[in-house]
Amino acid sequence: MTFTTGLGYILAADKISFGLFYPITGIFLLACAASALNHYQERETDSLMKRTVRRPIPSGRVKPGTVLVISGVIFFAGAAELLLATNLLTLGIGLTAFLWYNGVYTPLKKKTAWAIIPGSLVGALPPIAGWTAAGGSLGDPRIYIIALYFFVWQIPHFWLLLMLYADDYRSGGFPTLNEIFTTAQLKRITFSWLVATVMIAMSIPMFGLIHFGFSTILLFLISAWMAYNCVVFLASNAEKKQIVGSFLKINFYTLLLITVLSLDKFLNMI
Repeated sequence: MTFTTGLGYILAADKISFGLFYPITGIFLLACAASALNHYQERETDSLMKRTVRRPIPSGRVKPGTVLVISGVIFFAGAAELLLATNLLTLGIGLTAFLWYNGVYTPLKKKTAWAIIPGSLVGALPPIAGWTAAGGSLGDPRIYIIALYFFVWQIPHFWLLLMLYADDYRSGGFPTLNEIFTTAQLKRITFSWLVATVMIAMSIPMFGLIHFGFSTILLFLISAWMAYNCVVFLASNAEKKQIVGSFLKINFYTLLLITVLSLDKFLNMI
């Protein structure tokens, strides 16, 4: 969320100044507060899953009440930073992401295996917050292709984790797609979302966010690399090593995309 907030700011700014760090820090603090609150909300289910049983609350290292205090303090620090150093619109976007994560997505995970789809709105909002913090218009369609990318990217990102930890999620009482689809079907669904992620990234030049031809070439090269890895994943047996590899690659691809877009804008400012 910090990286994507920074990307949104860079893409909207006429010049880079210290002001970049205000929305980044504010959104980072709100994300930390949301994460801490999530630990409190899911303390009982965390104690039932192997991958979360050693978190601070279920392991007994921190009391639930203490976590609420920590979350509250960090929340007000982040909100104050956005209010005082950016603008009300950016604060509103940050608060919306916080409320959506803890008030909608977190409880929805217990109700439906499809919760990640509405939940992915949380990942689409930080680049918009960075954009508005730099003075970008909320009505500018350019930021929405970036937001769409991060919305779609989160879905295969999560489903790859789901393929690794399905049994653990069931132990925690969470409904999973593994109860609806076979491994082969889930692999094909995840592949489709991976391809959609790459296709959205490749459409970014059409929105005028890239200024140099070599940046477009780099974007298409990394996209071709990711598309190839998508095909490799589809042809695989979906074993642990292959799933982890795909998870790391889609995240690395996203970091490369952020780097290409940011460097392109930096060079355009010179």
